[in-house]
Amino acid sequence: MSQQDIPCIFMRGGTSRGPYFNRADLPENLDDLATALIAAVGAGHPLNIDGIGGGNAVTTKVAMLSPSEDEWADVDYFFAQVAVEKKEVDFKPTCGNILSGVGPAAVEMGLVPVSGSTTNVKIRSTNTGARVEAEVQTPNGVVEYDGDASINGVPGTAAPIILNFMDVIGSKTGAFYPTGNAIDTIDGFEVSCIDVAMPMVIGRASDFGITGYESRQELDENKALFELFEPIRIKAGELMGLGDVTSSVVPKFGLLAAAKDGGTIAARYFMPWSTHPSYAVTGSICTGSCLLASGTVAEGLVPLFEAGKVPVKIEHPSGAIDVVFDYAKSNDGIALHSAGLLRTARKLMSGRIHIPS
Repeated sequence: MSQQDIPCIFMRGGTSRGPYFNRADLPENLDDLATALIAAVGAGHPLNIDGIGGGNAVTTKVAMLSPSEDEWADVDYFFAQVAVEKKEVDFKPTCGNILSGVGPAAVEMGLVPVSGSTTNVKIRSTNTGARVEAEVQTPNGVVEYDGDASINGVPGTAAPIILNFMDVIGSKTGAFYPTGNAIDTIDGFEVSCIDVAMPMVIGRASDFGITGYESRQELDENKALFELFEPIRIKAGELMGLGDVTSSVVPKFGLLAAAKDGGTIAARYFMPWSTHPSYAVTGSICTGSCLLASGTVAEGLVPLFEAGKVPVKIEHPSGAIDVVFDYAKSNDGIALHSAGLLRTARKLMSGRIHIPS
């Protein structure tokens, strides 16, 4: 069987992992692109045994980079979520964890020059239109991966990467509240449908028969829970203007509970057909925005916040994720100036991946 090879960098970005490609090295047509990514990841098998995927939704993600045509940005970031057991690719969502590796990968690929001991890489997410500035450590003219920063869900420490998100309200729908309501009642359950960085349907854990403190394994084994919220997610997708989301990973689903370990809130994030082992970066921005807005399902679970810079700590199955919001009050949700997070990334391999031609 003849094969073709494609240059790539294999990286851990935040709590996710996958190949980072130069977009110019991949098929332009989306159908052909999907075929190539399915082959690279090995989608269609629970272990992704015939590709480089890891048998989990956080290890079957793909980043594709290119020089940006946007005046503000240095590089465009095109994300793809490849399925694990199905031969499917979803180009609708984005991923903030994989985005953690975009700055380093852009420097490694020669798309962005080193500009000192710290290189600021301006990134445009082509999936959502969000603007993100990544601060990448580049002493001695190369990307530094070793460091003292740690994030929950990843062992050890690494060099810090600071991500500052802008223009993330209405990432897919154009509105903070795509349904026009702070709370919608669907199938008898109160949920808040919010679109900030990632469209989400957010409910209270207790309403869905869980505490909100369960482990990832406990939740994944609770098939009745997924059967309960999936019809709600699908109906919410219609109400949010996203169409039929039966086969789409957007919107995500989240459940909230009062914090118990010194954080702001405890939350569980679903991808949506399995539980995230920690918490998605974009999901943390959307969840935090739900806490800051008035009248959502988070009311009563968190204190009232004053406008300005507010740190939010979200407790998740692997620990917690911290986001600093700079926001103002609004009659329709909040006005978000920026959301900043600390992440890490590491280059695992660089070379050429081989796929059937």
